[in-house]
Amino acid sequence: RRRVVGAVARPCQLSSGINAEYFRMLFDVKGRFLIHRIKKEESAYKLCNVKSVRTAAKGVPVITTHDGRTIRYPDPMIKLHDTVKVDIATNKAVDFIKFEPGNLAYITGGQNCGRIGIITHKEKHPGSFDIVHVKDSVGHSFATRLTNVFP
Repeated sequence: RRRVVGAVARPCQLSSGINAEYFRMLFDVKGRFLIHRIKKEESAYKLCNVKSVRTAAKGVPVITTHDGRTIRYPDPMIKLHDTVKVDIATNKAVDFIKFEPGNLAYITGGQNCGRIGIITHKEKHPGSFDIVHVKDSVGHSFATRLTNVFP
């Protein structure tokens, strides 16, 4: 019997109550789910992609993540599409990774699902999908939609 801690088909985690083993669900390069074993310390946090940054009632700054979490009073340096390290117990943003060229990215959708590479640049297309160019460890460059990239 397994218990799902993350409720979305993005990098999430599982734990087995019997053996005290902890896992994260990822995608392999063919787009299939891959169960990756992690340590207990790693199971205390989750990486979340920031989907919106706004100001709520009474001027409270708020970010919303890809899995529906709402985090109040985040670091003011956190912007849209950044990745936030969330402590699951307190639901607080502990650390963050900027979405910028030169950072490592994991592709979570599209034809390149499961690939990992370094962001080379981002193209803005007003009225259409923004495109991100990524270069993997072998040296192959590929492009995907911004919504498929998890930095």
